[in-house]
Amino acid sequence: MEMFVQRTKVLKISLLAIFSAFVVELVFGLVSNSLALITDSIHALLDSVVTVVLLLAARMAIKPPDAEHTYGHGKIESLGGLIGGIAIFLIACFFIYESINRIQSPPPTILPGLFAIIGGLYTIGVDIFRVILLRRSIKKIGGSTLKADFYHAFMDLGSTVVAIAGIVLVSYGFYNGDFIAALILGGLLAILSIKLIYRTALDLTDIISPELVQDVRKISLETQGVLDANPILMRRSGDTIFADITISLRGNTSFDQAHEISSDVEKNIKNKISNASITIHFEPNWDNVPLDAKIQDLAQGVEGVKGVHNVSTHKTNGKIFSDLHVMVNREINLDSAHKISEIIEKRVQKEIPEIEHATIHLEPFITVPENFNLEDKDAEREIKSILENYKEIKAIGRIVSLRFENIQKIDIDCSFDKELSIEKVHDLTSEIEQLIRAEIKNSVITIHPEPDE
Repeated sequence: MEMFVQRTKVLKISLLAIFSAFVVELVFGLVSNSLALITDSIHALLDSVVTVVLLLAARMAIKPPDAEHTYGHGKIESLGGLIGGIAIFLIACFFIYESINRIQSPPPTILPGLFAIIGGLYTIGVDIFRVILLRRSIKKIGGSTLKADFYHAFMDLGSTVVAIAGIVLVSYGFYNGDFIAALILGGLLAILSIKLIYRTALDLTDIISPELVQDVRKISLETQGVLDANPILMRRSGDTIFADITISLRGNTSFDQAHEISSDVEKNIKNKISNASITIHFEPNWDNVPLDAKIQDLAQGVEGVKGVHNVSTHKTNGKIFSDLHVMVNREINLDSAHKISEIIEKRVQKEIPEIEHATIHLEPFITVPENFNLEDKDAEREIKSILENYKEIKAIGRIVSLRFENIQKIDIDCSFDKELSIEKVHDLTSEIEQLIRAEIKNSVITIHPEPDE
C-alpha cells in the first residue's frame, strides 16, 4: 500500500509539471505564431492525458480481484495506453496535414522569435525535471506506470528540442523551418503512437516474452525432483505476471513430496520474478521408475484397497509377471474382495502392457489403534510356549501382547541361528505367525528376528 501511495504522489507531481508546460507552450505559441510550439503544446497536453490515465490506472489496477475480474484489474493500464496511443496518432496526422498546407502557403506576417524560444526552454526544463524525478522513483519503488510516464517525459523532451530547433531556423530567415519542425514532430508522434498502440494491443492479447517463459522453464527444471516442465502458460496483467506451470514428477512421489517440490519451484521462480503470481500443477511421470513402484501406486489407487506390500516382478521366457499382496477390509466377503483384485489386475495390464499377468494375494486389513491400555499376560505365556517348540530359535526376548477391544497387538523379539538364510528365517516367522493367529484371533503380529551372538 505504501508503494502505491508513493507512485501516485510521483505521478501527481509529474502531471502538474507537464500540464504547466502545456499552458506555457500554448500561450507563447499563439502569441508568437509558432506552429512547432503549438504542436508541441498539444503533445504536452496529450502527455498530461496519458499521465492522468496512468494515475487512474495505478489506482484501479491496485484493486483486488473480484467475481468478474479473477486476475485483477491490471489490464486497465494497457487499455488506457491503447486509447492514448490512438488519440496521439490522430492528432499527429492532423499536424502533418497542417504543416504541409502551411509550407505550401505564403510566408506568415508574424514570425516566431525570442518569445517562442522562451516558451520552449521552459518546457525543456520541465521535461528534464520529470525525467530525473521519474528515473529516481523507478529505481526506488519501481512500477510499470512510472516507467510509462518516464517514457512519455523523455519523448516530450525530444520533441521540444526539435520545436526549438525549428524556431531558431525561422529566426535566421529560414521561414519554413517552423513548419518543417512541426512536420518532423508530427511524424515522430505518429511513429511513437503506432509503437504505443502496437505494444498495448499486444499486452491485451496476453503476449509474453519467450525468453521469460524459457527462464521459468529453466528454473523449474533446475529444481530438485522436477523431471519436466510443460506446458507453461504465462500472461501479464498490470505489474503482475501470472504463470500456470505443469511439472512432471516421478510416478512414485508421495503427495507430501509433490507439494514440497511445487513450493520449491514457486519460491525459486519468485526469487527471479518477484511480481509473479504462480500456480503449479503436478502430474506423475513413470519413465525410469521401477515397475514395482508403479504397480504399488496403481494398486493403492483402487477403491477398497487398504494397503499394498511385497510387490515383486520377475521375467520368465521373455514374459514379465508380477506378484503383490493387497490388504482389504477384513469384514467384506470373498466375492467383493475378488472384484477388487480383478480391478487391480486390469489397471496394471492397461497401464503396464508389458506385464503378462499379475498375481494378487488378498489379506485382511486390521486397523491398529494408537493406544492399547491392557496387557495380556496369558497371551504372552501362550506365545512363549509356541516359540519354545522351535529349536532354530536360540533365545526368546521381549514379548508384548496388548489388547484393545477385539484386537490383539503382539510384538516379539527373538534370536535365530546367525547362519540361517534370510529365506529360512522368513519362512519360520511366517509359520509362527500362522500358529499364533490360529490360537489368538484378530491378532496383529510383528516378529523382530535377530542373529544369535
